[in-house]
Amino acid sequence: MKLLYNWLKDFVDVTAPPPELRARLSLAGIPVDSIEESVAGPVLDAEITANRPDCLGHFGIAREIAAIYRLLLKPVQPKLKEAGEKASDTTRVKIESPDLCGRYTARILRGVKIGPSPDWLRQRLEAMGQKSINNMVDATNAVMFELGQPLHAFDLDKLAERRIVVRRARPTEKIRTLDGVERTLSKDMCVIADAAHAVAIAGVMGGAESEIGASSRSLLIESAWFEPTSIRRTSKMLGLRTEASYRFERGADPEIAELASRRAAELIQQLCGGEILAGVVDVYRHREPPRKIEFTRKELLRVMGADVPGRDIEEILVVLGFHPVRADANRVGADSPDAAWQCEQPSWRRDVAGEIDLVEEVARHYGYDKFPPRLPPAKQPAHRLPHAEAEERLRERAIALGYEEIVTIPLVDARRDERFRAEGVAPAIIGNPLAEDASVMRSTGVVSMIGALEWNLNHGQRNLRLFEIGKKYELRNSEPAETPVLTLGATGFAREKTIHEPAREFKFADLKGDLDRLGKLAGGFAWQSGGPGWFASGHVAHLSLARDGGASPSLGVAGQLSRRVAEPLKLRQEIFLAELTLEPLLVGMEAARASLHFAPLGRFPAVERDFSLVLSDGITFAEAAETIRALEIPELRRIEAADLFRGGQIPAGKYSLMIRVTFESAQATLTDAQVADFSSRIVAALEGRLGATLRTN
Repeated sequence: MKLLYNWLKDFVDVTAPPPELRARLSLAGIPVDSIEESVAGPVLDAEITANRPDCLGHFGIAREIAAIYRLLLKPVQPKLKEAGEKASDTTRVKIESPDLCGRYTARILRGVKIGPSPDWLRQRLEAMGQKSINNMVDATNAVMFELGQPLHAFDLDKLAERRIVVRRARPTEKIRTLDGVERTLSKDMCVIADAAHAVAIAGVMGGAESEIGASSRSLLIESAWFEPTSIRRTSKMLGLRTEASYRFERGADPEIAELASRRAAELIQQLCGGEILAGVVDVYRHREPPRKIEFTRKELLRVMGADVPGRDIEEILVVLGFHPVRADANRVGADSPDAAWQCEQPSWRRDVAGEIDLVEEVARHYGYDKFPPRLPPAKQPAHRLPHAEAEERLRERAIALGYEEIVTIPLVDARRDERFRAEGVAPAIIGNPLAEDASVMRSTGVVSMIGALEWNLNHGQRNLRLFEIGKKYELRNSEPAETPVLTLGATGFAREKTIHEPAREFKFADLKGDLDRLGKLAGGFAWQSGGPGWFASGHVAHLSLARDGGASPSLGVAGQLSRRVAEPLKLRQEIFLAELTLEPLLVGMEAARASLHFAPLGRFPAVERDFSLVLSDGITFAEAAETIRALEIPELRRIEAADLFRGGQIPAGKYSLMIRVTFESAQATLTDAQVADFSSRIVAALEGRLGATLRTN
């Protein structure tokens, strides 16, 4: 939610500059992603969790700021100039579906004049991302952004019999909403109706027939409380998501409805003129008494492991509206370990249900940074998870290679998941998804990794190396199955430009080198060309653990994303991806570590020989290395690829590969004759098995 810094100052005299306020709010559990400038002043973009509908208005955030800085919260006290005539003599309200609407207030204004809004209001709304419509509509939107309570205004003269009926929609009942779309309703939806037909979809959007126009003179202001689940279901079924439904489906405060109505009437009268009829028609059938919650210092000490001064506890709880009263009759001091307070749950904090919630409120407003970072004593013995040590070594190696770890949500878009799903894998589909782009559990970690790369590239991050240790999901015999996987993603420069070297783009060889360094922890990888079709041809390979008796079953795949797949995703850089099944990799790492043994440093010098070969395309370095190892030369220590070259005088269909072989004896210094014998055997084997020739130029 966007928060206008100057609007917050209407309710609390905060002097902290926006960057400091951003940091303090974030530490208190209301993360602020960014700060932008607007004509109306700095705008903070805050992330509000679903359990905090009270923070969907500036007044609610101002309450949080007042608690953080121990400031006075300015109350909202509208002053109305009412006429002698009563609103109840002009309109009536009937709630036929109390399970869908717990409270409904109606206030009447007459003689208003619809026109453009003043600059100060228009600028505030535009800073919030809300288009200015007219002075009356802007006033109701302003109150919504101010108090977090959605409102709606009807043209009173367009309501049949000038009365309101809150009821369920009739089967196949239709209504044309303010966006001009005719919508068919179901019997489970709540509607606002007049004596004849539905005039609004409750808590979602008003109807076009009762819309305020330039000629409107009499208004009925609606401020109500609607059942959250009903609003969420209606909004989803109609595909109609609005600022009002966003707030109602999270659970608005029923007690603020009448206050918001008065504030809207006050503002409309200031902007549109006219007169306010006396009183309000307020149908509120089931007002719940506030819940009592006891808060004790003992529980605070038990949970947080540290103390908070009694004065801070009381100031925080008072500002937040919990009305603390000493439950110990002041027999002990406020700073005593036995101090206790009796509190009341505010109507706007339905999420605070017990003492543990009050501990959280005190702790986050006092400042989590003021509590010592220590773990509570364990009541049960703890055991590390299987392969935990190996997983930690794998994570450390990936970070050492320059990769950053990410954690992504496994709920992904079904169409994107299908694009990367392996053949024969049955997806794990969510029965009741919250959003279309989160309707299936990912069948491969590649989907989430591409999403992370895409997001970062769109936000100006060009050079990326990311990894995730997570899970992929599928159905096996109609039962859900989870498979831990390691996913890597890279794009951009492998090396930045320096005064000594030019910049170099990340290539498939870089990905292979990084994976080989990871593979060394498990004894090395064997590579086999080929892979899924969404990888680029010639730049994709399957990986398996290298073993003495041959390669193990496939561990995963690595390659470069093909342009055919990357372009629809608007990925304009080359993208490199890898996914490895985690458990066999970790088991291989543990086995490789267990087989390690001490070997003394060689007493005699090693000898290196380079073989510059011309090979046919399709013959790999791995095949050449295996051919050399098959000779079983005891003095052979290492085989490395030193250089690769194509073009020039190399014939088409062939390439030049320089292989560096290291020999070393533990008994004596190798003679030239011995090294020459090793070299001739190697050349003969390569010529005979692979058709290789020594390069002469």
